[in-house]
Amino acid sequence: MKTRVIGASGYEGAFSAMYMSKRSYTPERAKDIDETCRAVLDSSGKIKPDAPKEYLDKFNNYMRMAMKMSINHITICKFISFSVVVEGLHRAGQDDVDAHAMRFWNRIIRNSTRLATFDEGEMSDWYKGKIMTTDQMLKALQIEIPNEVTVDGVTWVKAPNGYVRKEYEDDKDVRRGLYMLSIPSTFVFSSSLTEWGHVYKERNENGGANPEVKECVEAITSELELMHPLWNRDWFLSVKN
Repeated sequence: MKTRVIGASGYEGAFSAMYMSKRSYTPERAKDIDETCRAVLDSSGKIKPDAPKEYLDKFNNYMRMAMKMSINHITICKFISFSVVVEGLHRAGQDDVDAHAMRFWNRIIRNSTRLATFDEGEMSDWYKGKIMTTDQMLKALQIEIPNEVTVDGVTWVKAPNGYVRKEYEDDKDVRRGLYMLSIPSTFVFSSSLTEWGHVYKERNENGGANPEVKECVEAITSELELMHPLWNRDWFLSVKN
């Protein structure tokens, strides 16, 4: 399984939001926020290696303030969103991530078991060496089973993990019924900082989530910390959402 944070955005909105309630948002403040973000961030929302110290200090001050306020006033850091690609998480783990679709504002798209095709014995890395499908075991034992069988006048055709009736051999809606939860799934999703705090609380390494889901969430959080050191685990756990 691989994870990759592909970008973040919305800083200007989060920083501006801090000054709205008390009407302290001014043209001068707006200009400072815009100039600071342009000077510090690259096109993917990551901090530039050569960001001028003056602007970097300003940016970090804005970020600290936004994150401090967002522990209770979670809307502030909802303006900041990041996108992630996850490759090869097993399908059962995918279902656990899908459970947070509302937290992601439904911004999650994964491999379809209807439109995509999975091969015999295909599984995520986490399951490899831990389980064997019936097809794999038969092959290991050098036991050959027929590609086509007729039972009570009905012809069945071999497919990954079992058989399908001959008239449905090319029907992906039927074939998907044989797919196992160990098949690898690749997906892309977006989350706000504060909503990720909830996901991290529920799925971190100290929780009761599926092992590969915990591995996935911890890997993403490590990437976020590298992206912006202020986005640390303690803060994600502190957000009251």
